Amino acid sequence: MKSLIDNARSFATHVAENAESFRAFEAGQSPETLFITCSDSRVVPSLITGARPGELFELRTAGNIVPEYRSDHPAGETATIEYAVRVLGVRDIIVCGHSHCGAVSAVVRGDDLSSVPAVQGWLERAVPADAHTRAADKDSPDMAEAVQRHAIDQLKTLRDYPCVRERVEDGLLSLHAWYYEVHTGAVSVHRPESGSLPFGPL
Repeated sequence: MKSLIDNARSFATHVAENAESFRAFEAGQSPETLFITCSDSRVVPSLITGARPGELFELRTAGNIVPEYRSDHPAGETATIEYAVRVLGVRDIIVCGHSHCGAVSAVVRGDDLSSVPAVQGWLERAVPADAHTRAADKDSPDMAEAVQRHAIDQLKTLRDYPCVRERVEDGLLSLHAWYYEVHTGAVSVHRPESGSLPFGPL
C-alpha cells in the first residue's frame, strides 16, 4: 500500500510536468474504444495496449462478464456500455478474456461457491448453462479454450444490447474478442471468418 500512496502523492507533479496534455481533459473525454475485461489484478488494459489517459473507456467485471440487457433492471455494467456507445460514441468494443481466469475455471470445473453467494449468483446468471460441457480443457491450468469461448459468448450478449445492435448494423461499431496470457503477455484475437476457435495473432 505504501508504494501506491507514495505514487499518488507525487502524481500531481507528473501532471504538472505534462500540463498541456492533461489540461485538455477539462473539456471532457472522447475515447474511441470500450475495453471490457476481468477485475483480475494481473490484467492491466493500459499496459497491454499502451493506451494513454483518455484513450480507453474501461469496464471491469468478475470474469469479464457482460450481463444481459434489461431496461427494467438497470445495472452498472449495462449503464457503462450504454453510455460508452450512445454518449461517447466509441467505435470499437473489445472483450478481453485472460488465461488462468478464476471465474471461468469455477464454472467449468463446477467449483463449490456457496461461501461466496454473490459470486455464485453472478456467474449463474451470466454464464451459459452449458459452458462446462463445451470446455475441452477442464484440466488445463490456463483454461485457454474455455476462456476464449467465454469471451465469444460475451460478444453474443453484447450484440443483443439495442444500442450496440443499432450501431453495428449502421457500420459505426465493431466488436472484438481478445485473449490475454497473463504469464507470457501474448494477446490473440478471434477472427469470426475462421470459425469459433482458435484465436490467432493480432
